Amino acid sequence: MSLAVSLGLVGLAVLVGLALHGWWTVRRARPRLPDFVGSEDRVEPAWTPSQPPQPPALADEPSLEPARIPVVRRAHRLDALIDAIVPMFLDEPVSGELALAHLPHSRRAGSKPMMIEGLNVQTQEWEHPLTGQMYREFQAGVQLAHRGGALNEIEYSEFVQKAQSFAEGVGSVGDFPDMLEVVARARELDEFAGPLDAQITMTLRANSTAWSVAYLQQCAATLGFVPGALPGRLVLPASEEGDPPVLIISFDSQAALADEGLASPLREAVLSLDVAQTPETVEPFGTWYQSGTELAKMLDATPLDDVGRPITLGAYDAIAAQLATLYRALESRDLAAGSPAARRLFS
Repeated sequence: MSLAVSLGLVGLAVLVGLALHGWWTVRRARPRLPDFVGSEDRVEPAWTPSQPPQPPALADEPSLEPARIPVVRRAHRLDALIDAIVPMFLDEPVSGELALAHLPHSRRAGSKPMMIEGLNVQTQEWEHPLTGQMYREFQAGVQLAHRGGALNEIEYSEFVQKAQSFAEGVGSVGDFPDMLEVVARARELDEFAGPLDAQITMTLRANSTAWSVAYLQQCAATLGFVPGALPGRLVLPASEEGDPPVLIISFDSQAALADEGLASPLREAVLSLDVAQTPETVEPFGTWYQSGTELAKMLDATPLDDVGRPITLGAYDAIAAQLATLYRALESRDLAAGSPAARRLFS
């Protein structure tokens, strides 16, 4: 090998070595990037069809869920079907505070309920006067009849006196209907309602062993009954809060009040249905029949009618037919069972 070739190879080797040294120096000087390969913290994006990804919720983002609107149950309202109503017109609106200050201290005329309502300027609804509201008209009314009988002349005179005092207090004059006409209406309504005032009862009488109050409550609870407000009563609540109970079980109130272990054993209980208080659509008679039948089995009792005779299947059919006639009669006067007017009339 010639000297020239040897010197060339040595020079080439030196140049390669310098290049490699420079490359290595630059590589070491660079900031080291994190190595993600095989990292335990790595999470691959995924999408599950049954749970599609949702955008993050913002703190101020309004919910798309429909708001739950509280159910407001209105108090009894005046109804021309069962009330004698007196309009009271005003020259200008008055405040609820003024109306409240002149309301009668008693809401009864004799034994008949009476009410005074105002027409709210803002809502255009009739309501019991409220503070902070303005009213452009009032009306007073007295119930014509209930289970205690028809409105009489003395009761109507008391109503007129109380209503007129209120009218003067708010700057109005009541336009009162003639007493004889009102009393005649009251008597006619009472005569109509009397034959339709049905309360069906079933007496459950023990065949052998008497029951304790606790056992009766236990059996009734399986059918949905709960303790009533009065001692000696269990009630089957209506589906709508505030409505009268569908059925009532009555038993000895003294036994209900006695201490456990000291109460006298029960030998009978009465299951009752107040027909006018519950709408026909919820089938209260069927519930009454089924509840009575089930209780009789659990208590080892015999269902008896109001004169002490065992109730037969034929008797149940006859009762159902009579109820159908009663419901149609009430509807003919716009007093369907379970309506607010019917509940007030048959109370």
